Amino acid sequence: MTTPDVQSWLDKNTVPGSVLYLKRLAGNDTLATGAHQAGPYIPKEVLFSLFPAINQVDTENPDQWFDLSVDSHGGVVRRVRAVWYNNKYRGGTRDEARMTNFGGGSSALLDPENTGAIAIFAFLRSVSGNTAECRVWVCRNEFEEDIAESFVGPVEPGYPRTWTVDTGKWFGDIELPRRSCWLEPHEIPAEWLVRFPTGEEIVEKALVLRSVDDRPVDERLMKRRDCEFEVFRSIEQAVELPSIRQGFGTLDEFIAKAQSILQRRKSRAGRSLELHTRRILIEEGLLEGRDFSYQPESEDGKKPDFLFPSHESYSDPQFPPSQLRVLGVKTTCKDRWRQVLSEADRIRTKHVLTLQEGVSERQFQEMQTAGVRLVVPETLHDRYPTSVRSHLMSLKGFIQEVRTLQP
Repeated sequence: MTTPDVQSWLDKNTVPGSVLYLKRLAGNDTLATGAHQAGPYIPKEVLFSLFPAINQVDTENPDQWFDLSVDSHGGVVRRVRAVWYNNKYRGGTRDEARMTNFGGGSSALLDPENTGAIAIFAFLRSVSGNTAECRVWVCRNEFEEDIAESFVGPVEPGYPRTWTVDTGKWFGDIELPRRSCWLEPHEIPAEWLVRFPTGEEIVEKALVLRSVDDRPVDERLMKRRDCEFEVFRSIEQAVELPSIRQGFGTLDEFIAKAQSILQRRKSRAGRSLELHTRRILIEEGLLEGRDFSYQPESEDGKKPDFLFPSHESYSDPQFPPSQLRVLGVKTTCKDRWRQVLSEADRIRTKHVLTLQEGVSERQFQEMQTAGVRLVVPETLHDRYPTSVRSHLMSLKGFIQEVRTLQP
């Protein structure tokens, strides 16, 4: 059978009655960490909406079997189990829903090499409303991920998305206002309703709402970024929803509005982690221009995210290369870590800060061979294979190292 392209696959499976669930596969989803519960995690509330029959607290581990095929990798159909492990209600500890029986390492969904890839689940419902089958696409390269994200917006580690085609809504959007960083319309500066705030302005607002200055830097980064995402979404809704409700005169107007929103989301996703990292470096007593440089030009046409101790030191041929550091910031690093290899020629070992929830052992070995060292917030270390964890550097550890570089 000929494998379709991701665009035609999306067109075919975005039909009435379908529900799309998108996530970046974490190490605990695949076999990367060796977790016995290997299989993509889907929130319990989402699985309950897809398979109402498993929402039975009085039945131990209620389940439902259905057909699933990974169309991006051959399309072989398997019988997969949706199950709610609910022994917490009988004196146990488990209360989670999962999908199992994917076939072990032979499944692209469990292949450690696909850790960090975008997986798209298309749940297709029958006329009666029951989920009859699931078709899956695991993005095989950056090109396919770009197509997927141009369709739904950025899919970031730890932020799965669920789209119900019939309602045209993202599952979970209604819960956002109940989170503490969500801004009600009267809390949003009036000028932001006319001119959408910059990434720097949104980050500053998140710092006010979630300073957490007394927390370790790794935890501070994660909590602030969660908060900033809520701030962004609340402003986006306040700005865009009124015009969307008014409707559109032509299809072109609708497409232009959708493209504008998606482009803004991609821009925010690309810069968010950089801005939070810069802020934390300053808070930790590193002076910009002396202890680090943000987006300097290392060589003609090359602009790494961060140079340590400074661009001036890097440009000084007498300054020892062993005392220089470069930090690339990549929210996901599955393929993008290679971009850092061509930056800052004087520095042999490149550091990459990422929020990706795991890599395969083979991917990690490839990074080590290329001279890349991963910097990962400490709260995410358990998402990585056991053999890899001892080689990861926390953000705290990286900052401690660069403190020693100032001449």
